[in-house]
Amino acid sequence: MENFGLGLLLMVVGMIAVYYILLLVIGLGKGLIVLVNKYSPEQVVVAKPVRNTTNVPVVNKTLPDQTAVAIVSAVSVLTGGHGKVGISRRHDG
Repeated sequence: MENFGLGLLLMVVGMIAVYYILLLVIGLGKGLIVLVNKYSPEQVVVAKPVRNTTNVPVVNKTLPDQTAVAIVSAVSVLTGGHGKVGISRRHDG
Protein backbone atom coordinates (compact mmCIF):
# COMPACT_ATOMS: atom_id res chain seq x y z
CA MET A 1 0.00 0.00 0.00
CA GLU A 2 2.97 2.27 0.61
CA ASN A 3 4.08 2.00 -3.04
CA PHE A 4 0.59 2.86 -4.23
CA GLY A 5 0.60 6.07 -2.15
CA LEU A 6 4.06 7.00 -3.43
CA GLY A 7 2.98 6.37 -7.03
CA LEU A 8 -0.16 8.46 -6.57
CA LEU A 9 1.89 11.30 -5.06
CA LEU A 10 4.39 11.22 -7.94
CA MET A 11 1.54 11.23 -10.46
CA VAL A 12 -0.11 14.28 -8.87
CA VAL A 13 3.19 16.18 -8.59
CA GLY A 14 3.99 15.34 -12.23
CA MET A 15 0.58 16.48 -13.46
CA ILE A 16 0.87 19.77 -11.56
CA ALA A 17 4.37 20.32 -12.98
CA VAL A 18 3.14 19.68 -16.54
CA TYR A 19 0.22 22.07 -16.01
CA TYR A 20 2.49 24.91 -14.87
CA ILE A 21 5.02 24.26 -17.64
CA LEU A 22 2.22 24.44 -20.22
CA LEU A 23 1.05 27.74 -18.71
CA LEU A 24 4.62 29.02 -19.00
CA VAL A 25 4.83 27.97 -22.66
CA ILE A 26 1.47 29.62 -23.45
CA GLY A 27 2.56 32.84 -21.72
CA LEU A 28 5.90 32.91 -23.55
CA GLY A 29 4.14 32.26 -26.86
CA LYS A 30 1.70 35.12 -26.33
CA GLY A 31 4.56 37.39 -25.31
CA LEU A 32 6.50 36.47 -28.43
CA ILE A 33 3.46 37.23 -30.60
CA VAL A 34 3.07 40.66 -28.99
CA LEU A 35 6.78 41.38 -29.41
CA VAL A 36 6.86 40.36 -33.07
CA ASN A 37 3.72 42.34 -33.87
CA LYS A 38 5.12 45.41 -32.13
CA TYR A 39 8.54 45.49 -33.81
CA SER A 40 7.66 43.89 -37.13
CA PRO A 41 4.31 45.28 -38.30
CA GLU A 42 2.56 43.53 -41.13
CA GLN A 43 3.21 45.06 -44.52
CA VAL A 44 0.11 45.86 -46.51
CA VAL A 45 0.45 44.93 -50.16
CA VAL A 46 -2.11 46.47 -52.47
CA ALA A 47 -2.73 44.27 -55.48
CA LYS A 48 -3.76 45.89 -58.72
CA PRO A 49 -7.02 44.50 -60.04
CA VAL A 50 -6.70 42.55 -63.25
CA ARG A 51 -9.21 43.53 -65.86
CA ASN A 52 -10.42 41.14 -68.48
CA THR A 53 -10.72 43.52 -71.43
CA THR A 54 -10.85 40.81 -74.08
CA ASN A 55 -14.03 39.13 -72.75
CA VAL A 56 -12.29 35.78 -73.16
CA PRO A 57 -13.29 33.35 -70.40
CA VAL A 58 -10.57 32.02 -68.14
CA VAL A 59 -11.25 28.39 -69.02
CA ASN A 60 -10.27 27.64 -72.59
CA LYS A 61 -11.01 23.94 -72.69
CA THR A 62 -14.08 22.60 -74.37
CA LEU A 63 -16.61 20.86 -72.16
CA PRO A 64 -19.66 18.82 -73.04
CA ASP A 65 -22.87 20.75 -72.41
CA GLN A 66 -23.97 18.43 -69.60
CA THR A 67 -20.67 18.90 -67.76
CA ALA A 68 -20.85 22.68 -68.10
CA VAL A 69 -24.41 22.71 -66.79
CA ALA A 70 -23.40 20.51 -63.85
CA ILE A 71 -20.49 22.82 -62.95
CA VAL A 72 -22.60 25.97 -63.20
CA SER A 73 -25.37 24.37 -61.11
CA ALA A 74 -22.96 23.18 -58.41
CA VAL A 75 -21.32 26.60 -58.11
CA SER A 76 -24.73 28.27 -57.98
CA VAL A 77 -25.91 25.98 -55.19
CA LEU A 78 -22.70 26.29 -53.16
CA THR A 79 -22.50 30.08 -53.41
CA GLY A 80 -26.22 30.78 -53.05
CA GLY A 81 -26.49 32.12 -56.58
CA HIS A 82 -23.65 34.63 -56.17
CA GLY A 83 -20.90 32.61 -57.85
CA LYS A 84 -19.92 33.02 -61.47
CA VAL A 85 -18.27 30.45 -63.71
CA GLY A 86 -16.51 31.32 -66.95
CA ILE A 87 -16.81 28.30 -69.23
CA SER A 88 -16.06 28.59 -72.90
CA ARG A 89 -17.80 26.43 -75.42
CA ARG A 90 -16.05 26.17 -78.75
CA HIS A 91 -18.14 25.14 -81.67
CA ASP A 92 -16.07 23.84 -84.54
CA GLY A 93 -17.78 24.15 -87.82
